[in-house]
Amino acid sequence: MFQILSEKDGLPDYQKLEPHAIKTEMLILLEETRRDISELYELRDDELRFHSLVERFEELMDKVSKVWAPVSHMNSVVNTDELRTVHDEIDVELAKLHTELNQSKSLYECFSALKEQSEFAELDHAQKRVVENNLRDFHLAGVDLEKSARSRLKEISQQLSSLSNEFSKNVLKSTDEWQKHIVDANVLDGIPRSNIAVAEELARSKGLGGYILTLEMPSYASVLSFAHDRSLREEVYEAYATRASELGPTAGKYDNRSIMRSILELRSEKAHLLGFQNFAELSLATKMANDVGEVSEFLDGLLEKALLSARREIDELKDYAVATLGYDSLQAWDVRYVLERLKREQFDLDQEHVRSYFPVERVLQGMFTIVEQLYDIEIRPAEVPSTWHEDVRFFEIFVQGEKIARFYLDLFSRPHKRSGAWAADCRVRREEGNFLQLPVAYLTCNFTPATKSIPSLLTHAEVVTLFHEFGHGLHHMLTKQKLGSISGFNGVEWDAVELPSQFMENWCYQPEGIRQISEHYETKEPLPDSELNKIIAGKNYGSGIFMVRQLEFGIFDFSLHSGKEIVDPIEVMAEVRRRTALTPVPEYDRFPCTFGHIFAGGYAAGYYSYLWAEVLSSDAFAAFEEEGLLDATRGFGTATAARFRDVILASGGSEPAAELFKRFRGREPTADALLRHNGLA
Repeated sequence: MFQILSEKDGLPDYQKLEPHAIKTEMLILLEETRRDISELYELRDDELRFHSLVERFEELMDKVSKVWAPVSHMNSVVNTDELRTVHDEIDVELAKLHTELNQSKSLYECFSALKEQSEFAELDHAQKRVVENNLRDFHLAGVDLEKSARSRLKEISQQLSSLSNEFSKNVLKSTDEWQKHIVDANVLDGIPRSNIAVAEELARSKGLGGYILTLEMPSYASVLSFAHDRSLREEVYEAYATRASELGPTAGKYDNRSIMRSILELRSEKAHLLGFQNFAELSLATKMANDVGEVSEFLDGLLEKALLSARREIDELKDYAVATLGYDSLQAWDVRYVLERLKREQFDLDQEHVRSYFPVERVLQGMFTIVEQLYDIEIRPAEVPSTWHEDVRFFEIFVQGEKIARFYLDLFSRPHKRSGAWAADCRVRREEGNFLQLPVAYLTCNFTPATKSIPSLLTHAEVVTLFHEFGHGLHHMLTKQKLGSISGFNGVEWDAVELPSQFMENWCYQPEGIRQISEHYETKEPLPDSELNKIIAGKNYGSGIFMVRQLEFGIFDFSLHSGKEIVDPIEVMAEVRRRTALTPVPEYDRFPCTFGHIFAGGYAAGYYSYLWAEVLSSDAFAAFEEEGLLDATRGFGTATAARFRDVILASGGSEPAAELFKRFRGREPTADALLRHNGLA
């Protein structure tokens, strides 16, 4: 038996996932998978059935996924040079396998023959969708092309996989390498004491006095948002904005510019080989949006509306910076800080004071209560059989006493852990005959950890992040689909996959939701109504600025991928900012060099999806507002919540997202609720 397939209670045994074993045994497993799948090609017409072909194919691919998902996850959360090297090597081999299978004429002919059989008409809609999705993917992989073109597509897939890994590695290394040792505590004036405590502990762990700041998000955000020392904010901003580029503290050492260029060239070549004019057209072949024009019109239309509010907001920040703070102008490293100062003055909202009411344990307990009532489930802590770090916690979900799902929770930032927050699958739900594999999710954040004297306290923005990722997790875990490729968020169009996560964010701004998740960590007093009202009143303060920033990312991404020629990302970003920039952006800013969503993730020509899905999520939440957020007897568990669970969450990718939304809402989505919820109506 393979070490890497070892399990404890049906879950990965992380202690057995050692780099040497991973490399050796994964290569063997991939070859065995090739061999086993090749046996499907030999099925006679009278043997060719959904069970013998599709379910067997999914079973074989799931066996690989059940090993690779935890390996890939560990590479993100406990990264080492040895693990990263093995991960990158095997990732290329996996890309090779997927390309081979998607280009296999023999496998394609099996799926085509199955669709032509009379049995196909008797399949349910989910089974038909799996067959049709596979046929679509065969075509998008070039199964119809000449051998030389198919061979070139295979090379492109492998090269893109390797380049994406290299891009991520450079971002991680350039982030980890920068640190600033501070001896004078006065330099940190304004920064929340919980962040200062973490900086002090980090210095102590290195045998130093004073404090150490890093570019990990909790540290970076605390400086940019709260540090009174303007020169410190500028220094940290420049270090962050020049990561993985030819400039800044690690100038040229982890430079991603040539990698970005190569990725764009390969994507363009791939699109042309498949008959598309550009990569954006290829990307949209599997999304809700119909064509490039529809996405461009969507982004431009939102930008026009958002700029009206954003310019008013930024003018107010400029006036305050000059008149009150004595600045000569408002710079990029001032925006967060001045926004927080003004927010505190206008709404009397002290983020550090409010943070005291969001200890992570209370937030978790309250969030679980909300979703338990919404979806008629029960969440219980459980003993984790094997894990990758002592911080990790483990939970199980039950419906009427029956276990239906499990999840890992890894909440705190640490060295060698990828920044940001995300949800991913460890196990997908699969059901066949008497066999049932429960879904298991990874939920990962990078919050400020507890210190010896202060528990982990979340900013309200971090509370929103936690709810967002848990929304993804619920989508994965509350599915009722039997086939892994459409289970949970699998098979869901990329521009709709954020719907459940963004939907969950809304509860963080409702009095009913905030009361559930807040309690002062020392006094145990609930968040006073006065503070609660300030959070709600200040919700949309700066929303125009934030939306323009998101639109800037989306327009930049789509501009890169929808043109006829390969362009320099740095120059494209400069061009986009002529439309979107609200303050001067330093020439040294190299944001594209760290934009992992599109250069190392799944959002290439699809970053617009966040806003596209926010239209859906806002409109979906409006249905709850129309019915009433609370039921007198069931709490949050309204009839609308049951319909959302059954139509949106349970359906996974079994039907087109547009059809599911219309079934839930009774009509097509509109942007009215999005604009209203963001104060832009």
